[in-house]
Amino acid sequence: MELKNELINQIHLIIANSKERAIRSVDSERAFMYWQIGKAIFEEQQLGKERAKYGEFLIKSLSKELEPQLGKGFSSRQLERYRQFYRVFPIASALRTQFNWTHYKTLISVDNKDKREFYIAETENNNWTARQLERQINSQLFERLLISNDVGSVLAIARNEKAPTDAKEIIKDPMFLEFLGLKRESSYYEKDIESAIITHLQEFILELGNGFSFVARQKRIHLEGDEFFIDLVFYNRLLQCFVIIEIKTSKLTHQDIGQLQMYVNYYDRFEKQDYENSTIGILLCADKNDAVVKISLPEKNSNIIASKYSLYLPSEKQLIEELKKEIKKLDKENA
Repeated sequence: MELKNELINQIHLIIANSKERAIRSVDSERAFMYWQIGKAIFEEQQLGKERAKYGEFLIKSLSKELEPQLGKGFSSRQLERYRQFYRVFPIASALRTQFNWTHYKTLISVDNKDKREFYIAETENNNWTARQLERQINSQLFERLLISNDVGSVLAIARNEKAPTDAKEIIKDPMFLEFLGLKRESSYYEKDIESAIITHLQEFILELGNGFSFVARQKRIHLEGDEFFIDLVFYNRLLQCFVIIEIKTSKLTHQDIGQLQMYVNYYDRFEKQDYENSTIGILLCADKNDAVVKISLPEKNSNIIASKYSLYLPSEKQLIEELKKEIKKLDKENA
């Protein structure tokens, strides 16, 4: 009887995997169909490029003929998207079979080439769904990583051309936690944020960065009769180290930094294996004073990071302003 059940489960798994491959195959073929349509439109436009507004005329004429027969997928707007799809991805062999049309529709909306290449590499490496890709673009992931890194470094890590050696290369500041569903105008305790993170653990790991896995919540440690509880513990396979997270819903203080440093020291001395790298501590705080953080830590600190969290996604304008502030700070420090 046990063998029969195992066989039934195995058959169910085979069927499920086959269905998934079939769906992916259909999605991939549909994207390739749109690419071919875009190529045909683009090449026809090039033939008539000497005629003013020929491209606009061509799209409208095609839509007038095709939309009544084939539906909304052949509206003027969609046909223009197919043309843009070919323009952005002119080489058919470069199309990714794991990307569907929604992936590509989102990617062609990214104007900056470096930014688009970054999101392509990250989607491929992390197997992002189209929805996850859209969220990462809307949360300005590329720009947030640029706050503490240069474009070349960000792209090299995304393309697997370079392994991250510093936590700041993959951990974002600020972090956006809108997926927790907590209202920004409300006040919360640390335990509220922590509980929401555990409920939405998959999304939180995605927001944290690449290579993270969950280890423990409220990790209890004993120090000569005294008990302490670490909010969250993760492990990062790229950095090969433990990552400790302490949540602070108020403005960060030097005492908070000292407490996290104690937890990091404990893990380095009692939990870390010889082949692993030093533990990293992240203070996830509602607000911070960068000067306090800087003075409270050693000059060459690379193990303690203060990352401000927000319960809502910013506008592009807000993030650009934040980026400008960080660039000014770096310029002053390097002057």
